[in-house]
Amino acid sequence: MNNNTLVETIARLIKSPKGILAMDESLNTCNRRFSDLGVSQTEEKRREYRELLITTPSLEKYISGCILFDETIRQSTLKGKSFTSVLTEKGIEIGIKVDQGLEDYIGHPAEKITNGLEGLERRLSEYKKLGATFAKWRAVFKIGEKTPSDDCIRENAEFLARYALLCQTEDIVPIVEPEVLMEGAHSQEKCYEVTARSLDAVFSELKKLDVFMPGVILKTNMVLAGKDAKEKSSPEEVAKMTLKCLTESVPRDIGGIVFLSGGQSDEDATKNLNAMHNSGPLPWPLTFSYARAIQNQALKYWAENPADIKGAQDLLINAARNNSEASIGKYKK
Repeated sequence: MNNNTLVETIARLIKSPKGILAMDESLNTCNRRFSDLGVSQTEEKRREYRELLITTPSLEKYISGCILFDETIRQSTLKGKSFTSVLTEKGIEIGIKVDQGLEDYIGHPAEKITNGLEGLERRLSEYKKLGATFAKWRAVFKIGEKTPSDDCIRENAEFLARYALLCQTEDIVPIVEPEVLMEGAHSQEKCYEVTARSLDAVFSELKKLDVFMPGVILKTNMVLAGKDAKEKSSPEEVAKMTLKCLTESVPRDIGGIVFLSGGQSDEDATKNLNAMHNSGPLPWPLTFSYARAIQNQALKYWAENPADIKGAQDLLINAARNNSEASIGKYKK
């Protein structure tokens, strides 16, 4: 493990005013979105859409890294140029989703455990040869009457820590992503409590395994009320509660923090990030790692106008620019 390599990679990933584009949707998720928009669910259509994303002119002005899926990291443009070489030439770091999805947590109804530790060392070695410099592993926690349980939080935290250590052994930066889902009618205060519990557990496990903290990126949800809550959280309230939670639970020497959009509207995700950067100095680099909040408009336009690649790319770059501005508190609608 080379600590300097990890720190240097993070410096490129968190370089202001840039963020990370998550395009690591699983086959099922990608196909479901295509189906909803009337797009054929084939490998070629997925390749075509991903080529649209990574070849967007000037993407590197606002995006420092792209998180890919196993299928995507092996794909090429229509002219035969590998996606990884396209990204490398743009100076964009190559990331890879390495967890293998969710499974039911036995004995814990409505709770999930993330799969993927088996064979992970071998897969990380292969992804590194394909050009990956960082990786991502996601755990999810759903707020309910009796969830998430302490057992579910602890076991997912253990898996995240083991994954992180394996990544660092390969000189790959681990993004650890404990996500508290927006599903439900819970209050912002409840989201705060569950987010704090999950973060405390994750960093406790990382410490136990002596994971190099400046070589880790946290990807986390914002602290806000559930989708079905009667009282919605304003950007100022989201910023206040989220930063309070992170300040109390996240070590100051962590490499950086990135937010997931997590079901927020495109505009809300941008406005909430912007509010964070208008709340005074922060103890760690803080930016975005959005999927839908950057891709949404481009995907919908492309589905309706598949021949107008430039039109879709213009929408993508506009969303990337908006979030880049929000990452330094300068976004204006």
